[in-house]
Amino acid sequence: MGNNAAGLYALTEEHEAIRAAVREIAEREIAPHAAEVDAESRYPVEAQKALTAAGFHATHIPEEYGGEGADAIATCIVIEEVARVDASASLIPAVNKLGSVPLMLAGSEELKREVLTPVAAGEAMISYGLSEREAGSDAASMRTRARLEGDTWVLNGTKAWITNAGVSQWYTVMAVTDPGQGANGISAFAVHRDDPGFAVGPKERKMGIKGSPTCELHLTDCTIPADRIVGEPGTGFKTALRTLDFTRPTIGAQAVGIAQGALDAAVSYTKDRRQFGRAIADNQGVQFMLADMEMRIEAARHLVYVAAARGEQGGADVTRISASAKAFASDVAMQVTTDAVQLFGGAGYTQDFPVERMMRDAKITQIYEGTNQIQRVVIARSLLK
Repeated sequence: MGNNAAGLYALTEEHEAIRAAVREIAEREIAPHAAEVDAESRYPVEAQKALTAAGFHATHIPEEYGGEGADAIATCIVIEEVARVDASASLIPAVNKLGSVPLMLAGSEELKREVLTPVAAGEAMISYGLSEREAGSDAASMRTRARLEGDTWVLNGTKAWITNAGVSQWYTVMAVTDPGQGANGISAFAVHRDDPGFAVGPKERKMGIKGSPTCELHLTDCTIPADRIVGEPGTGFKTALRTLDFTRPTIGAQAVGIAQGALDAAVSYTKDRRQFGRAIADNQGVQFMLADMEMRIEAARHLVYVAAARGEQGGADVTRISASAKAFASDVAMQVTTDAVQLFGGAGYTQDFPVERMMRDAKITQIYEGTNQIQRVVIARSLLK
């Protein structure tokens, strides 16, 4: 029993050193721009520069492609610490992982070298193209098509809600190659923004994560070399779902970071804010709210790290625990940020303080990479099968 418990996950000195390093960069280089990035809906270039310079933009890429080869918990810590000051900026490491994991799981050696090497070097970013307007939770009903013509694939269709669209050079795109086969007729492709017939649509006007552009991808007879298919034809949907087992914990980490940032702000504010001749933190009602926020964040953080570790260990229950971590942590982030706004009172509802932004940013963590309703379907199916 004892050994098993230790094997669940252990934070090493290296993990703690990574947290300290990322927190320092986040406080110094990212936090000062977060409010402006949100207000102007502009890409956080300062964050990208700082993270890339320190090697924190894509820590998960293996060393053979020039990456850091960091484990999944280290990547979650990076994302968590960036999200603590700016959720939009945390999508740089998170989406680089989401876009590249399909290649790491199923790509040919040549394709991995072609795509992962520039991402690891910080010369390119990679996004993930699964969803469509009419194929969200029901992703297998996608309409984007790909057909083989000689030594090229030709793609036609539109992908929606693509995070970091326009700033990424590479896109892992799912398309139907055999319409009669349902989910088994979907393949994955590596598409470059310079490929003929590829275009990025206008930016969505969003409630939160405004620093991260979200756009449609338009594929109009988009022509790519035949060897840019990721894995065998018909395996794309399986690869897409396996990818989420490894990336849902990163959304959990993002949610934990947002929640931690909101709690830190609330603790500081309630100690300073005076009403009825004393700090509002002296009121037990306020103290209990803070205590509940802390408990929930700590529970969510541990569940996220367990899910990240399970992906590394290849546990049979990785799908269930990744779904649990993502759903639980994002629900916690929404609850904690809502409470933080309450603790700030009227001031919390203004843009003079970061908690209203955190509340808006937290909401998306309950929606993307599978809505929390879909996570519950995944968890229940796993329990009942």
